[in-house]
Amino acid sequence: MVADRVGLLFSAKGAGFQRLAESHAANVAGDTLVALALASTLFFSVPSTTARDRVALYLLLTLAPFAILGPVLGRIFDRYRGAYRGGLMVASGARVVLAIVMMFGIDSLWLYPVAFGLLVFSRIHGISRASMLPVVLDSPHELITANTQLAKIGVLASAVVIPPGVLAVRFVSPVLALVFAAVAFGVSALAASLLPSLEALPSSDRSTSRGAGVPRSVRLARLATAGVRFLNGYLLLLVAFAFRDAEAGVLDFGALLAAAGLGFFISAFVTPLIERRVPEEPMVVAALAVAAAAAFVASHGLTLPVAGVLAAAAGFAWGTAKFGFDGLLQMTVAPRARGRAFTISETMFQLAWVVGAIIPVAVTVDETLGLNAAGAVALVIQVVYVTALLVPIAVARRAAAEERAVEPDEPDLSELI
Repeated sequence: MVADRVGLLFSAKGAGFQRLAESHAANVAGDTLVALALASTLFFSVPSTTARDRVALYLLLTLAPFAILGPVLGRIFDRYRGAYRGGLMVASGARVVLAIVMMFGIDSLWLYPVAFGLLVFSRIHGISRASMLPVVLDSPHELITANTQLAKIGVLASAVVIPPGVLAVRFVSPVLALVFAAVAFGVSALAASLLPSLEALPSSDRSTSRGAGVPRSVRLARLATAGVRFLNGYLLLLVAFAFRDAEAGVLDFGALLAAAGLGFFISAFVTPLIERRVPEEPMVVAALAVAAAAAFVASHGLTLPVAGVLAAAAGFAWGTAKFGFDGLLQMTVAPRARGRAFTISETMFQLAWVVGAIIPVAVTVDETLGLNAAGAVALVIQVVYVTALLVPIAVARRAAAEERAVEPDEPDLSELI
């Protein structure tokens, strides 16, 4: 029964979606295993001060891929119709090689440039997948549902590999987790190679395009979603270092990751239900409200169960905001501008996550103060976003009312007959 439901997740939307989902699942599994291997090296095997230095350096390195991707990847996607599938294949294949190289340099300075390469190709895979999704679907109205299905698949893949990954790191070596990661990336590359060629698909784009540029609604949603991502990074690292300083181990860290993944997984079920009743923008507003409420509640006492609930809420908020934003972008941005738009958006989201995450890494933040500050920031972003959405509507309505007021009344033609 469970196997049938999982199979339906992959196959419900056609062969193209199935291959994309398979590539995505293997990609997430590989990324999760790499994260576990790096966590054991950067986070738990050294004193707290050294861990902060290493994590800060790693976070700064995560920004570099986007400095490269921004000017390059968007232009490639704009020019070449088959670049999405090629991006998936190249990204997965390159990470097979890099995961193998990392096995031999995990305890040396080579770890950082190899990790940098893994991050670059991970982002290429994510942007290629998001840009490819509207092409393999039959209807633009399926976008949010398809995004949530991919999220469910990704969380399931991560959940499957976390137990063997943790056991490998804890009882054998981080190298074994990297072996598993290399296999996963190989599977991802194989699935991507089986995707239908874009040249073989209908040339007309199947999504709804309201213009060649990025509409104002998408730009505002992007900023608000970046705010959710900022809070996601801040809260996760604040909690992680709180437990790191309290001598917590890899199992507690794994529990926090699992809780965040669970929250993201739940959002994949809830978001389609919300999307049937409200547009995408209120979904982003709701995500900010969830993040604020969770931070305020957790500030009353940060035990491990409370931290798990906070991580789950942060994952839920990020998932809800991201699904809403992705659907809005995919439905409103023309295909020739979509690759560049996703590149810019992912760059902004990663920058927001790193800025949020590096605050509790660089500065020892009091838990209660830090959580209350996060809740306040979420509320401020929410108010600014809602105001930015509503003010132009109010101005337009006022202008229309004034225009109607100055127009002369139309003569009653019946009186002239």
